[in-house]
Amino acid sequence: METLAHWINGTAVTEDDGARTADIVNPATGVVSGRVPLADAERTQQAIAAASDAFPAWRDTSLSKRTAVLFAFRELLNARKEELAEIITAEQGKVLADALGEISRGQEVVEFACGMPHLLKGGHTENASAAVDVHSVRQPVGVSAIVSPFNFPAMVPMWFFPVAIAAGNTVVLKPSEKDPSAANWMAELWKEAGLPDGVFNVVHGGKESVDTLLSDERVASVSFVGSTPIAKYVYETATSHGKRVQALGGAKNHMLVLPDADLDITADAAVNAGYGAAGERCMAISVVVAVEDIADELVSKIAERTRSLKVGDGTRGTDMGPLVTVEHRNKVAGYIDAGVEAGATLVVDGREGDFDADSADAFLNPTLFDNVSPDMSIYQDEIFGPVLSVVRVKSYDEGLALINENKYGNGTAIFTNNGGAARRFENEVQVGMVGVNVPIPVPMAYYSFGGWKSSLFGDTHAHGAEGVHFFTRGKVITKRWQDPSQLGINLGFPTNG
Repeated sequence: METLAHWINGTAVTEDDGARTADIVNPATGVVSGRVPLADAERTQQAIAAASDAFPAWRDTSLSKRTAVLFAFRELLNARKEELAEIITAEQGKVLADALGEISRGQEVVEFACGMPHLLKGGHTENASAAVDVHSVRQPVGVSAIVSPFNFPAMVPMWFFPVAIAAGNTVVLKPSEKDPSAANWMAELWKEAGLPDGVFNVVHGGKESVDTLLSDERVASVSFVGSTPIAKYVYETATSHGKRVQALGGAKNHMLVLPDADLDITADAAVNAGYGAAGERCMAISVVVAVEDIADELVSKIAERTRSLKVGDGTRGTDMGPLVTVEHRNKVAGYIDAGVEAGATLVVDGREGDFDADSADAFLNPTLFDNVSPDMSIYQDEIFGPVLSVVRVKSYDEGLALINENKYGNGTAIFTNNGGAARRFENEVQVGMVGVNVPIPVPMAYYSFGGWKSSLFGDTHAHGAEGVHFFTRGKVITKRWQDPSQLGINLGFPTNG
């Protein structure tokens, strides 16, 4: 059984025999495909040291050379993305088409980062004072740690590392131990693209490795995506060690449906956004907030579409793959049990039905609940699975209040043909990313991704202009070249005359 290597200073680094490892399991088959090493603090520090040593030279590399490497990486990734998609499907479980879509969205950030020479332009003021010029620059922060989740093993790291590297930083990526191979694949691609050794490193591990990244003084910034409790822990721990942090947490995304909405389009959107990637998306729609006038018809249309979905091995042309592990599948099934016990109406039961797969252990079919109330656990908790809940409200105002009272504020959507209602929703909803007739409002790479409230810890969102600012520090230089005619002593307070 092959054990994956770390990627440190441009080369694969294997652990000694007897080192701690975890199994890599294909969730669609239940087959163990390999093992991933779980780095201790010493191994993690080795990766940090490589990034720290590589930083001065990479920081001082010209922007034109840095962006040339970005362009080369972009071309290589585009040519070989099917290979990466197969790796993702084999370890994460999502269908191949979804894996390709994930790579394409990550590729958008690479392309955005190729414009770093423009993004790093500073300002200049001539003669701000007599013979005094002022200009501003943005400079890289240093070693940037990235801790990424299992659900997007390529896209989420690509939210961060293209911007970090293009801006002159070096990177240590700690991917999820559930699907770690994509990170190594991208590391090798960076080397092929001409990235100097030590600029991009991958260290595999669990809590010990993460804690080392959060506390090591050589790490300047931490980017994290995961559950809200862990995001809060990452933020508090890393900031206490003087680091800048962007920690993206959990979500409970609502779709508000008004009576004038096209219900066929809305039902399609609810199914796509609720069950895509088996619901293992922080931007998944997990709650449909239906105004009562159209609730019965909408639930019927969603149920009809839900029952038509084909679930199974993601390599077999199915609509939805397995959950990432058997343990997570059982946890999600437990929420279905809890919803029934709490009195919600189980319209479509995902615990029943067949799967097109060699092993059914990690699979659930899509589940639809109606008449869900805010006190139920299936409403309150981020289930992170193919469970869609319908909450009925009497009006737009009641629906808006429900969304704004939720502790999460990641993404939301409104479905309506009323421009005034949509505009009001855009203004009034307390959520970071808003869709109008768009169920998953993930912004393009040149805008920034991130939520509000318990969905984000830190002030800076991912990629876009905020991402550039996160991975750089501003510096303002005021200068005057001495003129012999200005010789003399003046003890007065300097003025701007």
